[in-house]
Amino acid sequence: MTILMEKPELVSQSDCQNHVDESKVLVLDGGFPVPKSLSGEGFLAPEINSFGNSFRDYNAESERQKSVEEFYKQQHVNQTYEFVQKMREEYSKLNRMEMSIWECCELLNEVVDDSDPDLDEPQIQHLLQSAEAIRKDYPNEDWLHLTALIHDLGKVLLLPKFGGLPQWAVVGDTFPLGCAFDEANIHHKYFKENPDYTNPSYNTKNGIYWDGCGLDNVTISWGHDDYMYLVAKENGTTLPSAGLFIIRYHSLYPLHKEEAYMQFLNDEDKENLKWLRIFNKYDLYSKCKVAVDVEKVKPYYLSLIEKYFPAKLKW
Repeated sequence: MTILMEKPELVSQSDCQNHVDESKVLVLDGGFPVPKSLSGEGFLAPEINSFGNSFRDYNAESERQKSVEEFYKQQHVNQTYEFVQKMREEYSKLNRMEMSIWECCELLNEVVDDSDPDLDEPQIQHLLQSAEAIRKDYPNEDWLHLTALIHDLGKVLLLPKFGGLPQWAVVGDTFPLGCAFDEANIHHKYFKENPDYTNPSYNTKNGIYWDGCGLDNVTISWGHDDYMYLVAKENGTTLPSAGLFIIRYHSLYPLHKEEAYMQFLNDEDKENLKWLRIFNKYDLYSKCKVAVDVEKVKPYYLSLIEKYFPAKLKW
């Protein structure tokens, strides 16, 4: 199936206002208030998260920040090129269980992401908050609404029935392996304890890759992004390539936020990156303590799941 999409026009976050009051929100079907810009167009990014800190502030002094830094120490030390190859081989078998997309959404009620300094709510709420915010600004891009809903479903890897992987092998910012660790990666200092750090095959800028090779040919640290990408692709989703790109690389912050590793992108990657950057605004800034009414929005998202996925998927 061919899906035609208009090329997105990027809007700078600096163009958004920094403060929101109750007169400047739009309430969607699920009761989730989406901030509106003063011009009435586009999503207004809040200035602080639900903990009172700036978003993605990994230096703020708090107990949660300390646990986040410890998480990244474990991740940076243990995520190696060899480890990722083993994980991809194991989980590409998709032999854990069979269930629908919505059943997986409900499983996420059991998951809290220890790597996220902005969120301590059940993951199902974050998924619906992101999807509902995008739905307001891009009402005709239903594939993007569904992509937002499912982008974090791979976090079920934390649950025992999916192997009960440690947090450092499931969540957090991702990064390429097989090449030098760019300093754009947060808590970069901990990579010095990674076995790949001193491997001469891996510690040059391009490592085992080449300019324009395409992200498909680059090994990215293992986690929920790559797992959900494998699940979607192998189960025959009809989501457009931009949707799969968002699912697979939404945690690759060194690239889409800091523009590291850009030399590896091919032309298709560059086009899909435009959509990822649009998505990221909603993924990051829609996190809040206001819950979406799940039962109200459920019929809409079930219709999208039926459109783009089979009834049951192998996981």
